[in-house]
Amino acid sequence: MQGQGLCLRVATLLTGLLECLGFAGVLFGWASLVYVFKAEHYFDELCEPDAGATGNFTAQPDCKAQDERFSLIFTLGSFMNNFMTFPAGYIFDRFKTTVARLIAIFLYTSATLTIAFISADSAFLLFLAMPMLTVGGILFLITNLQVGNLFGKHRSTIITLYNGAFDSSSAVFLIIKLLYEQGISLKASFIFLSVFSAWHVGRTFLLMPRGHIPYPVPSNYSYGLCSGNDAREEEKKTAESEKLELQSKESLPANEEALGPGKQQEPRSFWSYALSQRFAWHLVWLSVIQLWHYLFIGTLNSLLTSLAKGDRALVSAYTNAFAITQFFGVLCAPWNGLLMDRLKQKYQKEAKSTGSSAMTVALRSAVPSLALTSLLCLGFALCASVPILPLQYVTFILQVISRSFLYGGNAAFLTLAFPAEHFGKLFGLVMALSAIVSLLQFPIFTFIKGPLQNDPLYVNVMLVLATVLTFVHPFMVYWECRRERKSPATA
Repeated sequence: MQGQGLCLRVATLLTGLLECLGFAGVLFGWASLVYVFKAEHYFDELCEPDAGATGNFTAQPDCKAQDERFSLIFTLGSFMNNFMTFPAGYIFDRFKTTVARLIAIFLYTSATLTIAFISADSAFLLFLAMPMLTVGGILFLITNLQVGNLFGKHRSTIITLYNGAFDSSSAVFLIIKLLYEQGISLKASFIFLSVFSAWHVGRTFLLMPRGHIPYPVPSNYSYGLCSGNDAREEEKKTAESEKLELQSKESLPANEEALGPGKQQEPRSFWSYALSQRFAWHLVWLSVIQLWHYLFIGTLNSLLTSLAKGDRALVSAYTNAFAITQFFGVLCAPWNGLLMDRLKQKYQKEAKSTGSSAMTVALRSAVPSLALTSLLCLGFALCASVPILPLQYVTFILQVISRSFLYGGNAAFLTLAFPAEHFGKLFGLVMALSAIVSLLQFPIFTFIKGPLQNDPLYVNVMLVLATVLTFVHPFMVYWECRRERKSPATA
């Protein structure tokens, strides 16, 4: 990796980071965009005059139906963000990088142009634009995660960094909100985002492979500018890498024989892993924590409006504070990967004397990360449940740290706990199933606004109890590791 090849890889890494940071996960800055939409009178016709204000037309109108409409749009967008991970991964696997990225560019540009040219009269088109924006963004992320393969031992650090950049991209909508307050129209901002499609196309053909970046990377591997348009050569390199990976896997059973005759590795089907207890508890862990985050982001504008008693200046200030904290997700995410890497190195040294398997070492390194993520979410949930406006600053900080740990930890755990050949399918499956759970955010919001009369206390108590349930997952993994560590001694 010298000379021009090194420069190309660094350029791919940095431009990929910029792409994830500026485009991939912008949906999660929804609270900032809702503020602008309300200022532009989107769905204003759903607001009703306050029944208690007799003849006083300056009173705050009841906009419960308007808030529900915005919540429904976010619910649909966030659902597509997870559910479409599985088909997006299939497109990437089946049709390779170039085709996947061109689809992403088409969806993303169509979405930004749609948002640019709609008005309050055609606001219903947001139901089409936001899911398209989301699916385009997730395809950008998926095609960029393979860049970590170019950097060997730093692979996991780069993957968590890109996931953090995905979280931080929610700050883009804050920038659009601030520009709007300075007189720059929503139309101008989204046309500017649309123009970047030319940059995405250029990066696709100049700085990305046509196929996949293999792991491990073969010697003299080339792509993009250095490939000389030789797609067949790239396929040969990928095939060579797959052989190397198979050889490395074939060397594992000899080490695992120490586990005893009943523990020797045998080929297992995808469904044997998908229906396992380990995967089921991981799904519960991800779904509950993710539901909290989606519900909080999707209803933040309504929450702040209620706590600030309709003061638009206060709502704007707190919305800005929330979006600014989201930007720091890119700095928080790598710490989770660093924690797991350090623990894995420590447990590998211990394994030499205890005879523990590589799988046990990997799982042990994931336990503190899983438990810490649950603890962060519990703290965030408790703060979010207290109706004190200044306390929400603490909520914002805990939320961004928890969320940045969640997705990096999810991908890392699946990598460590299941065979590599099933990673893509299991990752897509867990994201799709958790997306179905995330649909609960809209009925929960409607329940709070309706029967509970805007008092979320009972719902928050139930969700906090569900968050406590997520601690079962790290405990079960820890217990499994203890059993595995004892088995060599008894064999």
